[in-house]
Amino acid sequence: MSAPALPAGACDCHVHVIGDPARYPMVADRHYTPRLATPQDLLRHMAGLGLARAVIVQPSVYGTDNRCLLDGLRALNGAGRGVAVLDAAVRPDELQDLHAQGVRGLRINLESTGRSDAQSIRAELAAWARRLAPLGWHLQVYASLDAIAAAAPALAGLPVPVVLDHFAMIPAGTAPRDPRVQAVLDLVARGAAYVKLSAPYRIDAPGAAPEAVAALAAAFIAGNPDRILWASDWPHTNREPGKAAHEPSAYRQIGSGRLAQGIGAWLPGTVRARVLVDNPARLYGF
Repeated sequence: MSAPALPAGACDCHVHVIGDPARYPMVADRHYTPRLATPQDLLRHMAGLGLARAVIVQPSVYGTDNRCLLDGLRALNGAGRGVAVLDAAVRPDELQDLHAQGVRGLRINLESTGRSDAQSIRAELAAWARRLAPLGWHLQVYASLDAIAAAAPALAGLPVPVVLDHFAMIPAGTAPRDPRVQAVLDLVARGAAYVKLSAPYRIDAPGAAPEAVAALAAAFIAGNPDRILWASDWPHTNREPGKAAHEPSAYRQIGSGRLAQGIGAWLPGTVRARVLVDNPARLYGF
């Protein structure tokens, strides 16, 4: 399959930047240690695919210290938006300052911590949603399929948009009639959640065919193309087998060609501009 030409204004909705550890120290209890991935590297990634915009997402290794993210946004000079990770004690004036610097969402990372208690998840999301609604921000949720499905009724009633990371973490090849899958598909179909088509290596179980990922993308698009986003997950963080948490791990080798093939396989030409341009512009305020 030939690589598709991307429409003007195309956006990568999930990237990370990783800076010099002397300037941007990582949290001690991190699960992996990524290598450098600078804003200049990000700009080269964008140019290689023909992307005009990017959304920088706070990685777990920085905890609630968003300085590297904010410096990355400055380097993008208006072509970027941010999704931060914040402490519950953050003040309203601090939220306003983050907004002025391009942050448009808050990431709730349940996957890295293994949290799955539906009641506590619902309470946390509701509390944040009340605080973020006046800013027009969204909540980005990185959680297991079980956690998302359990929280689905509460997600539908939040006063802010909800974004589900990485195919909502539905393992490729899961039966479409699985009640958990149906709960997620229903959220998207009703417009109650966005889903990012990104990082198939996080849901592609050993032995699963790429067609299973493409079928999942097609199911989401058939439900509601106005709630679909595309993202690369650049620079493709990974903990190498045998590496300790504090030993630097190399990134997955996912080149521009492979990413372009994913766009071609997942996004029919009839919805490509909507997914790559219109939906991100609406959600992130480009």
